[in-house]
Amino acid sequence: MFDKLDFITDKYAELSQKVSDPEVINNQAVWQKHVKEMGELEPIVKKYEEYKKVKTGMEEAREMLNESGQDEEMKELAKMELSELEEKLPALEEELKVLLLPKDPNDEKNVILEIRAGTGGEEAALFGADLLRMYTRYAERKGWKTEIMELNETGIGGVKEAVMLIKGKGAYSRLKYESGAHRVQRVPETESSGRIHTSAATVAVLPEIDDVEVDLDPNDVRVDVYRASGNGGQCVNTTDSAVRLTHEPTGLVVTCQDEKSQIKNKDKAFKVLRARLYDLKLREQQDEISAERKSQVGTGDRSERIRTYNFPQGRITDHRIGMTLYKLDYFLDGEIDEVIDGLITNDQAEKMKEF
Repeated sequence: MFDKLDFITDKYAELSQKVSDPEVINNQAVWQKHVKEMGELEPIVKKYEEYKKVKTGMEEAREMLNESGQDEEMKELAKMELSELEEKLPALEEELKVLLLPKDPNDEKNVILEIRAGTGGEEAALFGADLLRMYTRYAERKGWKTEIMELNETGIGGVKEAVMLIKGKGAYSRLKYESGAHRVQRVPETESSGRIHTSAATVAVLPEIDDVEVDLDPNDVRVDVYRASGNGGQCVNTTDSAVRLTHEPTGLVVTCQDEKSQIKNKDKAFKVLRARLYDLKLREQQDEISAERKSQVGTGDRSERIRTYNFPQGRITDHRIGMTLYKLDYFLDGEIDEVIDGLITNDQAEKMKEF
């Protein structure tokens, strides 16, 4: 570990010199690349400097304790300082290990978040609307921007399907743990006997993907246009703005009718299609290594029941880490960081075992 830390420190120093070189400064593309790499290494370098400072302080305190001519008061001070520094060291070592864990290359990307009502009919669709509001409020709290790309609502305010683009620094790094089946337990408004019903909705969190990251042949995609206000179907009328894309090799279908412009809807639909193809490729890779990785956190398995929202008890339970909170109203209003922090900590612990 320390050989790697020394290498990173040397690399950081080398980059610091490069970004001050006039030739590099004049080449903005190269300069920005070096600055970005420095930004990624800086937290590790700073933490390693703090670690080395504590180690040096411990050595100096031990030397003071071993000096024969040192008075008792100074020795007592040295003993206290050594004790304090020894307490700090294990935590710093753990922080360094976490910083050295392999980074998810998608962590800084924007997110395409998809919500689909599952079992439970209209009640599931109403829960889908609750989830859409929850993630919208969470994005607002983080200062991220949201944009609805597709929305299929029911007559009483439910959401059968929603696709939302979330733009913000680190959006994927936090929301990627939300992929999976979300279960709700509550008494529907239409239930006269007061019986609790269980329904569900699934959430898919996909990183927004650039064109170059996915091999998408336009010849593999069938493009249909139709009236946004109608039930769909191919139409040659140029005033029709809704777009349906069908990726024939995989059978993936994407629709978009949020914009009045057919061109804008087509651009948005291709953005979602690229993200889904990338996600499909990632899940195929994850299936290959799933036997080696026991933790289910962060795998994005759609079939996995990850969380239960129990309205009568005001309870949220995340089944992956066994965390239960009795603050359902706050949670549905977008205050979900406590659970996400727990999921990140658990994920890091699992990776530390492998590390």
